[in-house]
Amino acid sequence: MTIRTKESLSGFIASDPELTFTSKGDARLYMRVGQPQARFEEDGTFTNLDPAFTDLVMFRKSAELAHAQFRKGDNFIAEGETRTYTGNEGADREQFVASRIGHDNNITRYTVDRTGPERDAAKREAPVQEQVQQALAEREAQLDPEPATAARDNTPPREAVAR
Repeated sequence: MTIRTKESLSGFIASDPELTFTSKGDARLYMRVGQPQARFEEDGTFTNLDPAFTDLVMFRKSAELAHAQFRKGDNFIAEGETRTYTGNEGADREQFVASRIGHDNNITRYTVDRTGPERDAAKREAPVQEQVQQALAEREAQLDPEPATAARDNTPPREAVAR
């Protein structure tokens, strides 16, 4: 089985994210993004250069989620593809169309809120837990010996013997 890969882009958000809607009603997120550039010098140091910039766009539900999570200055990693299009002035332009985006955890400190999925998981697992408890009760009933009846068993009960 082949592993599907896509282009990636990492950098920082250089503009305030803008959420608009297409004529069909689909959400569209636009952000100007930058990528730091540096040059390695002969003495082993790096010289910072001006960043490179491009446009990043996202569509539909991903756009809405990203708009709620990202702000100008955030560091990100995105998956998608680079597309070329003809701009209003007639010149060819490039933009990165992201299908996924997340904060760059090598640079950004954040916490993950896992309360929602755990609560939802508990609701989903409740019927399963009930089935397991019922199966255990049935199994215990099978393992418990039937109580002795006087008609079938005429032997007196045994007394404990100390050794």
